[in-house]
Amino acid sequence: MKNKIFRKEDDFGQFKNLVFSRTILMVIIAVFIIHFVYGFFWKGKFANLAVIVFQRLFDIDYVQALKLYQMTLRNNMDLIFMVMIAVVFFIIFRIYLNWFVKYFMEINKGIDALINEGTGEVLLPAELSAIEKKINTIKHTLEKRKLDTQLAEQRKNDLVVYLAHDLKTPLASVIGYLNLLHDEKQISGKLRQKYISVSLNKAERLEDLVNEFFEIAKFNLTNIVLQYSRINLTRLLEMLLYEFKPMFKEKNLDCHLSIAEDTMLRCDADKIQRVFDNLLKNAVSYSFDGTGINITVTGQDENLVITFTNYGDTIPEEKLERIFEQFYRLDSSRGTGKGGAGLGLAIARQIVQLHNGTLSAKSSDGLTEFKVILPCK
Repeated sequence: MKNKIFRKEDDFGQFKNLVFSRTILMVIIAVFIIHFVYGFFWKGKFANLAVIVFQRLFDIDYVQALKLYQMTLRNNMDLIFMVMIAVVFFIIFRIYLNWFVKYFMEINKGIDALINEGTGEVLLPAELSAIEKKINTIKHTLEKRKLDTQLAEQRKNDLVVYLAHDLKTPLASVIGYLNLLHDEKQISGKLRQKYISVSLNKAERLEDLVNEFFEIAKFNLTNIVLQYSRINLTRLLEMLLYEFKPMFKEKNLDCHLSIAEDTMLRCDADKIQRVFDNLLKNAVSYSFDGTGINITVTGQDENLVITFTNYGDTIPEEKLERIFEQFYRLDSSRGTGKGGAGLGLAIARQIVQLHNGTLSAKSSDGLTEFKVILPCK
């Protein structure tokens, strides 16, 4: 802590030295001027000069001018000297203040450039280099945040357009097959069953797309408040696997859970369940048919480590971090049925981070692993 304080003070060392040297210079100038004024009034020829001025100004003789000098100036010399010192101090202080305020004006220009989002770096005098660096750091941070927001908004808008376009296809199919069932009275039972099956599949796809719209609409976790409770993590994961049995059966997947009996965790149960639900959906969607999904829970210091592993296409290294971005879809094609709204992993990471945990991913040789680390307490 002390080293950090000293470092911050040293950031303004040049400015402090400049202020100190300017202050010493102003004091020397003030002393010199006061000394000059003192010598001019008391030891100089000020009296003779004043008498001559009075003689010529009022057309009087020397004795009368001398008396006038004594009455008006000589007898009030202390007061006049004090006034002169005050005037000198005021002038020097004004000059000093103007010089000092100049730095605030420079800082104000830098802040204006920051507010107005001007291009280029903010430049300040060399003695304010520490402030210049901080302003430019803030400027770059704001520019990056703005760019990230614009990219996220653009991805969101593109995704809405894609989903709106994709809604038409299953809807048109459902309407088409229902019309066939409605119009053809003498249809065979086998063909009727085929039409109903196709309509059901398209309707389910339509439901998935509508759900994605809801996900986009309600995606706002910035103001979320966690409701902590102590839960049985073992029971939660077992219940989740039971709910996913139809999806496992559809792709002939074998899911294995490895966790100690009655493992307890303090968390927001609903939010954490959503994390595991999103990770499991992702594992099912991108697993090869006939492979397996493994969920392992282990203890590590004061944390619980929950890993989800599945066998599928290897995720390229450059995409491993991007999969946690909002509205980013690993499978950018829209016809596969895999691509969701690109929110599941983003929501999962935000929830885990709100619990002071981490969510990461790695993928190699067809094996993909998502690791969740959560504090036990």
